[in-house]
Amino acid sequence: MHYANGNKTRCQDVLPEQMASCSDLNTTAFLERLIRLESPDLIVFTGDNIFYYAGNATASMDAAFGPAVSSRIPWAAVLGTHDRPSTLSSEEVMKHIVTMNGSLSQLNPPGYTIDGFGNYNLEVGGVEGSSLHNKSVLNLYFLDSGGTSDVPSIPGYDWIKLSQQLWFKITSDELEKAFRKEPEPQKESAPGLVYFHIPLPEYATVKSSNIVGVKQENVKSASMNSGFFTTMKERGDVKAVFTGHDHINDFCGNLMGIHLCYGGGFGYNGYGKEGWARRARVVLAALEQTDEGAWGAVSSIKTWKRLDDSDLSLVDSQVLWSNKEPPSTTNQTLTRRHHGHIITRMSMSGASPLLVCCHPWKTFAMCGCIFMWVGFVMCTCIFMWVRLWVASVGSGSGHQSKSSTGKS
Repeated sequence: MHYANGNKTRCQDVLPEQMASCSDLNTTAFLERLIRLESPDLIVFTGDNIFYYAGNATASMDAAFGPAVSSRIPWAAVLGTHDRPSTLSSEEVMKHIVTMNGSLSQLNPPGYTIDGFGNYNLEVGGVEGSSLHNKSVLNLYFLDSGGTSDVPSIPGYDWIKLSQQLWFKITSDELEKAFRKEPEPQKESAPGLVYFHIPLPEYATVKSSNIVGVKQENVKSASMNSGFFTTMKERGDVKAVFTGHDHINDFCGNLMGIHLCYGGGFGYNGYGKEGWARRARVVLAALEQTDEGAWGAVSSIKTWKRLDDSDLSLVDSQVLWSNKEPPSTTNQTLTRRHHGHIITRMSMSGASPLLVCCHPWKTFAMCGCIFMWVGFVMCTCIFMWVRLWVASVGSGSGHQSKSSTGKS
């Protein structure tokens, strides 16, 4: 969002007639309108949430995430390049995010020595009362892609480190084993989605014939490739990656079966393109339903974008993944949702599984499919639709402990 000092912060790259009255409050208004329209089940902010020159980083974060907090919709965040050199350290910024109302964010997975702050995963449980109620049918991975390189011989932006990739591989493997085991063993991994700020070098290699959306600037990735794309391909569960950083790119590009996606610029204090509307990405994960009406695993993942115009116009609807048919470029928005739940799993050495309910107001009824709002706050924010209730797990095993919390 590049949120700074509210109405004192001027906008960048808007039309001349908009400049006099445009500020951070335009970003707030856009976020509030999107929440009302899409009514998402999870909002994910993928970095550059505040701007480094903000006079008070804590106040800027409170204002930036304010619409998500006020909506009482669960949300999560990772750090970007501009969240760091503020009045708080990277660790202090992430610690504040973790403690905010409605936040499902975590500082880091317990039991791991890992680079950065804000590496964690969320699991989307099956529909309450279904055969997959105690399994994660959709896995969400969040990573800290860093700021600028602290290695003198490697200039430019940071990258996903080997310690983070190791954690991802272990976590992905544990989730796959849990999904494949009794009861209701599944034939393959549940689909995974990954969120971080700085795009991978592979974003620059996607062919123009394989993208939906626009590429209007060069991909600004790390100058070296740490191999995270290969790591994701080896694991096999990741269907799409969502990043920010490059504000006037908004494409999703299919590379070897993984969609590499931008959301497009959202916040008004970050650079943009005059006359090109700020925008947000929405992601919808739909579930299978049997002839008898029972809900099963995720059957497809779809996405579209909303523009900050008078109509909140919908553009670039496409299928990212389907377990039945090859992805197409367009789709119809689903209107029915159903009940499931979001959990977070953390690894703790020597600890037994423990399910801890979130605060009651974080709990919500969901209906229809799994909806994800990927609203990008001038470097990404993701609205995730998933009609679920929320709980967090402090556990070190690859299986999910059973919950009796329901809609507390």
